[in-house]
Amino acid sequence: MDDQNKNLLLATALSFAVILVWFIMFPPPEPAPEDPNAPAVTEQDVPADGVASAPQAAPDAAAPAGDGSAPRAAGADAPRLPLDTARVEGSISLTGGRIDELRLKDYRVTLDPESPIVQMLDPVASQTPYYALYGWAPGAGLALDDVPGANTPWTVESGETLGTDSPVTLRWDSPAGLIFRRTIAIDADYMFTVTQSVEHGGEGTVSLAPYGVLARHGEPQDLKNFFVLHEGVVAMADGELAEIDYGDMPDFDVVPSEGARAEVTQVAENGWIGFTDHYWMATLIPEPGTAFKQVAKFDDRRNIYQTEAVLPTLQLAPGETQQVTTQLFAGAKEWETIRAYQKAGIDRFLDSIDWGWFFFLTKPIFAALHWLNVYIGNMGVAIIALTLLIKAILFPLAYKSYASMAKMKELQPEMEKIKERAGDDREKLQKEMMGLYKKEKVNPAAGCLPLLLQIPIFFSLYKVIFVTLELRHAPFFGPFQDLSAPDPTSIFNLFGLFPWPAPEPTSILALIFIGVLPILLGISMWLQQKLNPAPTDPTQQMIFAWMPWVFMFMLGGFASGLVVYWIANNVITFSQQYLIMRHQGYTPDLLGNIRSSFKKGGTADKK
Repeated sequence: MDDQNKNLLLATALSFAVILVWFIMFPPPEPAPEDPNAPAVTEQDVPADGVASAPQAAPDAAAPAGDGSAPRAAGADAPRLPLDTARVEGSISLTGGRIDELRLKDYRVTLDPESPIVQMLDPVASQTPYYALYGWAPGAGLALDDVPGANTPWTVESGETLGTDSPVTLRWDSPAGLIFRRTIAIDADYMFTVTQSVEHGGEGTVSLAPYGVLARHGEPQDLKNFFVLHEGVVAMADGELAEIDYGDMPDFDVVPSEGARAEVTQVAENGWIGFTDHYWMATLIPEPGTAFKQVAKFDDRRNIYQTEAVLPTLQLAPGETQQVTTQLFAGAKEWETIRAYQKAGIDRFLDSIDWGWFFFLTKPIFAALHWLNVYIGNMGVAIIALTLLIKAILFPLAYKSYASMAKMKELQPEMEKIKERAGDDREKLQKEMMGLYKKEKVNPAAGCLPLLLQIPIFFSLYKVIFVTLELRHAPFFGPFQDLSAPDPTSIFNLFGLFPWPAPEPTSILALIFIGVLPILLGISMWLQQKLNPAPTDPTQQMIFAWMPWVFMFMLGGFASGLVVYWIANNVITFSQQYLIMRHQGYTPDLLGNIRSSFKKGGTADKK
């Protein structure tokens, strides 16, 4: 490997090391603890209907009731309708008809089988209110009290428990002679279907606009605030994806009401809007082909984040009945489940998963990883199988690269003669070197190409492992029961032999007392280096000597699934390079290179 090749490899490795150091030096900040002594919202803090205003639904329609805060005491005492399926449980508040209590039966907060199941939605009376609210915005001929709002007392017209095969219907009779009904159904996974109807039993033509609201009081307590992950508003409007962080919502330009700021998008045919967390999501989905107004809003007086889907205004004559149907997804971001909903007609619903800038890599990488996991039944083994698949795809390039490296080593004596003849004449040296490369048909940069391709693949896999739900609590073997978390082994627990935990990833001790997987990574990287003699330049030799061990410590806090991938990649690369070099007639002096690395001030043998 000549100086140019070594410099390119060195620059690439150092750039990668800088990025990894950034991960370690600037981890995601801890979420701010909620103040338990903060004052609760009172009756005086909300408008008469208990909700904050939102943008106009249409010129002749009043604003929909963006949700605000009903008094906590009222929320706690509200009558409820139970909700129970094979995958979720919870209840619906008859005050406002809110879908506001939802737990995911298939997921627990921690690996402990006795830990609580994940809470998806929370009532107003809770510490972290997060819920869906539906209603009608009054237009011509109607006052605010003539339509249902956030505190409307609904009654149950049919159904006792909302289940997969048992929808429920709520009813409210308006003072204006309108009869409002809300039929709520849920499928076997996480999709609610909400049908709102209004029957005009009064006099005169009236207009009103149906809407749906998702409201979240304050930012999530477990907000990661990590640049590789989007958390906040996620929306699709006629094929255009929008992702808005919580921190950006107070800077919206539209001011729909005092203390509120909003971003409004008109959707012509297909779209959805909601909030996405690391692994969970709630999304409002009007029927495909329906025009609607998409609103993201922040009310700084109440610290409430909202997304709204406001449908077109309807005209209703006496004796007429009209209805609209929308959907609400509230649950886990399971790839297969969301993919099935997309196939059923929800436009680009899979893009609700944060695939990042390298989506053209992350999407196929995850699809391959998912199907391998389904077939094999072990995510760790699936990661190793995926590594084999990637290396097989890149093998023709790797073959050319390692063959070029082997050829460069054969040319090493001739290159040394050129250096002696050229002396300090850099121009002559460069000219003769290029002539030699051209004559022997060798590309000196070819040896670095697999490494350069490996960097975007590495980051894509890092994104997949960090973002996707399927890696959460995914076991490998022994102590490795969560491949989305760092290696749980350490000298503190004798590398998994004792049940107590390793130091926390944010602790300085975790950078020192690393686990089994990072150690194996360092060893595999070190052995891979020993296929080649060490650089003759003392500075480069020192950097290359330390690099495996620096990476070993830096990757100690990364997801263990990513470290498994890198170990497998190093082992396969080592095997490929060794066999290809032997096939090209160059046998790497592995033992000799290892011995030379232990000699103080020693240099590698030249072949």
